[in-house]
Amino acid sequence: MFEIKSKKDVLEQSINWWNPGKTRQWQKDGIDLVMEKREGYYFYDMNGKRLMDVHLNGGTFNLGHRNPEIIATLIEAMDKFDIGNHHFPSIARAQLSEDLAKSTPSSLKYSILASGGGEAVDVAVKCSRYATKRKKIVSIEYGYHGHTGFAVSLGNERYSSPFLSEGEPGEFIHVPFNNLNEMEAVLSKGDVAGVVIETIPATYGFPLPNDGYLAAVKKMCERYGTLYVADEVQTGLMRTGKMWGIEQYGIEPDILVTSKGLSGGIFPIAATVVSERVGNWMNEDGSAHISTFGGSELGCIVAMKVLEMSQREEVVQNVHFVARYLRAGLEEIKRQNAQFFKGIRQSGVVMGLEFNHPEGAKHVMRSLYQNGVWAIYSMLDPRVLQFKPGLLCDKEFCDELLNRCEYSIKEVARMVDSSNYSLTV
Repeated sequence: MFEIKSKKDVLEQSINWWNPGKTRQWQKDGIDLVMEKREGYYFYDMNGKRLMDVHLNGGTFNLGHRNPEIIATLIEAMDKFDIGNHHFPSIARAQLSEDLAKSTPSSLKYSILASGGGEAVDVAVKCSRYATKRKKIVSIEYGYHGHTGFAVSLGNERYSSPFLSEGEPGEFIHVPFNNLNEMEAVLSKGDVAGVVIETIPATYGFPLPNDGYLAAVKKMCERYGTLYVADEVQTGLMRTGKMWGIEQYGIEPDILVTSKGLSGGIFPIAATVVSERVGNWMNEDGSAHISTFGGSELGCIVAMKVLEMSQREEVVQNVHFVARYLRAGLEEIKRQNAQFFKGIRQSGVVMGLEFNHPEGAKHVMRSLYQNGVWAIYSMLDPRVLQFKPGLLCDKEFCDELLNRCEYSIKEVARMVDSSNYSLTV
């Protein structure tokens, strides 16, 4: 296959040939990690260090690393299927699309299949413009929707400006999250094609929508002829305790985007699920959008298994248990470290832990890593730690996780002087 090198060699190779900036930054942040063995909700560094995974690569590993049931499904499918040919109807694509229609809000019908979340968001923008004959797109300040063509323009300038991808003036408009006045000021002009919102913005640190905020945005969209696009890449597939995070707010979107966990962590796939009106371009010219690897047949078969597993009653009940159990334990840790550990943002097993230090989550991430837990700080708000346990975690895992979190957070809290936001060591 390829030569297994030392960890030092892999890091040097990554700097030379892969991504020098990212590799060096993780070293600077104290995360000396090269993933090797992985199973369930654990993975191992090349030096043998075991880590509990509560980052899950944004929910990609909702059902665990190398889930045996998903692997068995893929192996069986490989006896008959491969990527397939995107030009023709397909058994697997047709069935997955029907399954997605049945698993998403009743407002949605057609699935446009992609290979990743950014591509699926690009499709959502294209469909919004087709259906409304408008060009402007609204998203949230400090949002994140991927790094591809239109998707990167929707997100924070950190990701768009290096590539001159901010769009033409007024083409991509960013408004503050939870601010209805500014949203209406933009939408009331009647020239916006779509509003793209992560139901709970992940890279921004999982700020929760205010009561009534998302429903009010949806009503504004209806009033001003704008489409509502729900980015459910990180909040979908039962992570909030419902199949789609948007269901917690009683909203039926015009477009829903899913990816990451849809792959089962095994085979890349994404989907943009749209209403009949929004997808009518496929009746006019079904080849107006194509994607060679979008809706690969092996990926479709994996995704069907993921949908089925995620909706099992025992999985739903387990998500509720894990959410309650970890919240109770984290509240006690917060009580013990009240000056430093300031808040818990939560919807199901979507969690953000907020610390009273401008880079508090970075320090907690480093301590957790040293103590055998992998969680990542929010790239656009390093006060907040993204804390995302899996759907199938058991009590034993939760107890071990809480013990390690308690030790790590106390360790950092002792070092941080919250009065002047500096580290004492």
